[in-house]
Amino acid sequence: MSVRLYVGNLPQNLKIKELEALFATIGKGIRFKAVLDRETKACRGFGFANVDNEKMANEVIEQFNGYEFNGNALRVERSERKDSNNGAGRRNGSNSNSKSKGLHRKDVKKVVHSDAPNQEAPDPRWAGELSKLKELLANQKTPV
Repeated sequence: MSVRLYVGNLPQNLKIKELEALFATIGKGIRFKAVLDRETKACRGFGFANVDNEKMANEVIEQFNGYEFNGNALRVERSERKDSNNGAGRRNGSNSNSKSKGLHRKDVKKVVHSDAPNQEAPDPRWAGELSKLKELLANQKTPV
């Protein structure tokens, strides 16, 4: 089973080939993908490595967490995947399971504004008549 690792504190002028060569010292089967800025295409300072097995993932964490790389101390740890999200946070909405689109969306109670009068409040068009009726009821005395 593949293990996903977070690799942080990467330098802005990252050369991915150098980092891949560094990971290759542990063994084959480590694939790295840096997260790049959309506009400048520069590294945003972190990325993710997929490692083929648990043993190799533990070795990568032990050897490279705190390792000095191009002037920065790398931060390597297990990536915290959010399974409840299931890709719902992706901007383009591309989900591997298109049938479940929107099923994992957070239920939100929306406030709907309407010009219709509140059912509990009296209709303002009858306010004058209603006040007359209330006055008549208040003046009516019934023996107890």
